[in-house]
Amino acid sequence: MIAAQEDDIDRAMAIMESAFDSRWGEAWTRRQLSDAMMMPHTALQLVAAGGTPPADGAPAAGFALSKSIAGEVELLLIAVRPEYRHSGLGGTLLDDLIAQAREDGAESVFLEMRENNPALALYRQRGFAPVGRRKAYYRLPDGKFLDAVTFALTL
Repeated sequence: MIAAQEDDIDRAMAIMESAFDSRWGEAWTRRQLSDAMMMPHTALQLVAAGGTPPADGAPAAGFALSKSIAGEVELLLIAVRPEYRHSGLGGTLLDDLIAQAREDGAESVFLEMRENNPALALYRQRGFAPVGRRKAYYRLPDGKFLDAVTFALTL
């Protein structure tokens, strides 16, 4: 793996460690992220606090990981450091992913999230609609379960 890609993975992992609540089990391991980055058609987008790409070696405030295949883009992960939430960075990442998908000729963008994810409003604002459900996918600390919901945006 090239050094620039390793640096990007380091920055994404730093965000992931602060952004994902461990009780949901949504954060990926470094190995999972590294393996995903080795796959063709996988993209990692990093943003700094101002919504622009971070300078070489500078920390990032958020990231989006996606893969594209056969006219579809799947948003695998999106995360923003807690101190930068509600600043528009999630929207910037999502808007950039959608714009890139359109530019690449994709027909749709998909994502999957737990049903109580606070990012729901962001996805709905961008036109995503529910298209599927995985019953009892997430287990809560009290033993109850939450569904995972699949969303799609037709481009």
